[in-house]
Amino acid sequence: MAFTFFFRDLPVIEKAVEHAVEFGSGRMRFKVWDAGSALGQETYTIAIVLAEKMGKFAFKNLRLHATDYDSANHFGEVVKEAVYHVDELKRMPEGILDKYFEPASKPDHYRVIQNLRDRVQFEYHDLLSYQPIGTDFCLIVCKNVLLHFQHAERVEVIKMFHKALLPGGYFTTEHTQKLPEEVSHLFDQVTPNNPLYRKR
Repeated sequence: MAFTFFFRDLPVIEKAVEHAVEFGSGRMRFKVWDAGSALGQETYTIAIVLAEKMGKFAFKNLRLHATDYDSANHFGEVVKEAVYHVDELKRMPEGILDKYFEPASKPDHYRVIQNLRDRVQFEYHDLLSYQPIGTDFCLIVCKNVLLHFQHAERVEVIKMFHKALLPGGYFTTEHTQKLPEEVSHLFDQVTPNNPLYRKR
């Protein structure tokens, strides 16, 4: 859907992961949905932050579902291959590149390490179908997507996310989007000035 870059809006993602990990601690399966993954930069940012927060053994329970609708741009193949040019990796916090990437076969490209790739599952999905890809998610991330939708469409997509979350699960979106009044009763905002919401 929308193009992004590694570690974009990192404070928002870190806050969402912090709350979701605490909420999902001890679960046999920790499910996260990155809705609108594009070429995977956001998805693997989320995976890296989760790996840092969860620890090695809990991270094995993660199932990170990445979805986008644009099959014409072959997003799925890029996400699964997880190979990116070095120019895309310049915003990395110190130490992250060496820890979570390895040199790829193409010059000046790096590949996300196997441990992270194994946790990510990509599928094509149209949010405007209003049908979730699954249920029992601890966290749903949908950034840089809802602003492209009409108001009524946003309402229905957020209702879908609410349905897909576990009770007490978390949903985060972009700073420019506030919850429409029609769905504001379904969530509690976790902290002021942060687009992180907890399912009531």
